[in-house]
Amino acid sequence: MCGIAGVLDLAGRRAVPESIIRNMADAIFHRGPDEEGYLMRPGVALASRRLSIVGLADGQQPMSNEDQSVFTVFNGELFDYPEQRAGLQSRGHKLVTHCDTEILPHFWEESKEGMFTRLRGQFAAAIWDVQRHQLTIGRDRFGIAPLYWSRQGDWLLFASEIKGLLASGMIEAKPDRRGIDHMFTFSAMPGPITCFEGINMLPPAHYIQLTPGKDNPDELLKVKPYWEMDFPNEGDEEQGKDPKKLVDEFEQVLLNAVEKRLRADVPVGAYLSGGVDSGMIVAMATKLKGESINTFTIRVDDPSLDELSAASLVAKHVGTKPPIVQEFRAEDALANYPKLIEAAESPVIDTSCAALLQLAAKVHSCGQKVVLTGEGADEWLVGYPWYKISKALSYLDAIPGLKVSDTLRRGFLRMQNVPQYPPEMRDAVERAVAGPNAWIDSYGVLGLSKLRLYGASMHQVLEQERPWEGLGMNLERAKQWHPLNRGIWVAARVTLAGHLLQAKGDRVSMHSSVEVRYPFLDEDVFDFTAKLHPRWKLRGFRDKHLLREVADRWLPPSVARRRKVIFRAPLDSFHIEPEPPFVGQLLSEESLKRTGYFDVASVRRWRKDFREMSGVPRLSMEMGLAAVVATQLWHHTFIEGSLCDLPSRAVKAPLVTIE
Repeated sequence: MCGIAGVLDLAGRRAVPESIIRNMADAIFHRGPDEEGYLMRPGVALASRRLSIVGLADGQQPMSNEDQSVFTVFNGELFDYPEQRAGLQSRGHKLVTHCDTEILPHFWEESKEGMFTRLRGQFAAAIWDVQRHQLTIGRDRFGIAPLYWSRQGDWLLFASEIKGLLASGMIEAKPDRRGIDHMFTFSAMPGPITCFEGINMLPPAHYIQLTPGKDNPDELLKVKPYWEMDFPNEGDEEQGKDPKKLVDEFEQVLLNAVEKRLRADVPVGAYLSGGVDSGMIVAMATKLKGESINTFTIRVDDPSLDELSAASLVAKHVGTKPPIVQEFRAEDALANYPKLIEAAESPVIDTSCAALLQLAAKVHSCGQKVVLTGEGADEWLVGYPWYKISKALSYLDAIPGLKVSDTLRRGFLRMQNVPQYPPEMRDAVERAVAGPNAWIDSYGVLGLSKLRLYGASMHQVLEQERPWEGLGMNLERAKQWHPLNRGIWVAARVTLAGHLLQAKGDRVSMHSSVEVRYPFLDEDVFDFTAKLHPRWKLRGFRDKHLLREVADRWLPPSVARRRKVIFRAPLDSFHIEPEPPFVGQLLSEESLKRTGYFDVASVRRWRKDFREMSGVPRLSMEMGLAAVVATQLWHHTFIEGSLCDLPSRAVKAPLVTIE
């Protein structure tokens, strides 16, 4: 993948100072160290930082059509580009490069903004239509490639990362407490709100169309979806009456997805854990390549979390090279957390993201630019344990009107002396996602810590904001789906797009100039799994049933049938002895009062008392305290660099104005 940025005059055709767009591009150099390119026109400036993977010799950006009436800058990969290129040529288009980027201006000629529905892959793109004097920016269906934007008066800025926006000098870095509350709600940043005031994340499967000079605000700036995740009405799902045929078909769909993601003019490797998801990708990639590929795995310094032995077993079974190992210890989490927060541009609670930051650096050090990985399988085929818990609890609610499961939840929390939200708040959350959902309890574990740790300003946010309502679910459609499919929608919108593809995906990989590709996020793979009856996803209490049926043909039985193990690193890394100096500094009374997000006395108390807790209450408090440290570190890094002795990107300088 690459990095893109741009500035547009919404009022007219004022010149954009070249220094601004170059500063924006320089701030995302790590996304594309191979080449840079710029388009400077009256009223608009576009920039590209390129990581060369396809069309190495002739893929320079910005790229245009034959008469230069359409220009594009592009981040990502269109995996069906050979077929699409041939189709364009058969229709009379003249293409002069071997790069997938060149497809875009020709698609625009044929379909205008309708082109987004034709794009297959992972991407963020900007199209400048010279004749229309119009800019359109869009993002892929599942949110693999990032894209942020901000309106500053009569100017619109966009970039692949927030760092690019801030580098313009036109935007002041201010906290948005709603974004911080989203992190404490979801342990993710699903957008469109971010932790920065006035900076928005473009949601997956959306585009923005900007037509300068329009008096009508709705014509000046339009934010629209071009695709929506959908499922059959409950009862209309495909039953799969011929199981062997269904397994055969899914196997072929997945093989096709892997084959397309092996297309590159540089070597392609793969991440390999001990699970069925990455194991299937490596097995298929090895068969398709007909040769051994480089695989990479993390060895966590904790026997209960280490997956190296299972990864090695998979590699030997499928005939590829033994995994290249990146060691990861608790002290590594601490050492890498400041770098992780800088890369992610938001608080990050999941300590394993620091491990993946190190793993990407290992990939880069081995001279590779591209790896495959298994994200998406747990989302489409319900691999998370809370689906099983939710299913078990649903049996208790078989009698209409009696919410026995909710009574049990509240009774359990009372026994554990944990503060609770009022029942009407849970009811509101359920309404926001069209009914009961497996993810409400999962996210609620972290959300409970708000009641103990928030300061006054954050309690105001808690009272006023409804994060679940901002996810944008099509409630009328969702009410027609099986409850399991509603869970898939939430998983894709929140955990996948807001965490796995962001803090655990693009940010940590592109920090080391490494592109990650996701075969399970192929459009055909989603379409195939979405239509199936839920029993092919969760058979009894066996998760990922369909995938495991395929895996029986490819992987050792111990891996194909292995229960889901969520990759994680120790959560209490921040509390080891001796305490890291920056943690104490961030959580000092002075620093906590300076940010105002958290209650000083409560943080002090629970830092001491959480070790005496166990089970869900301890997990909730561990996650909450990790979120406090991460939020304070984010504030220090981007907002005000005075909370600890670590380096900071916060710059207090006069804002740049363009006359």
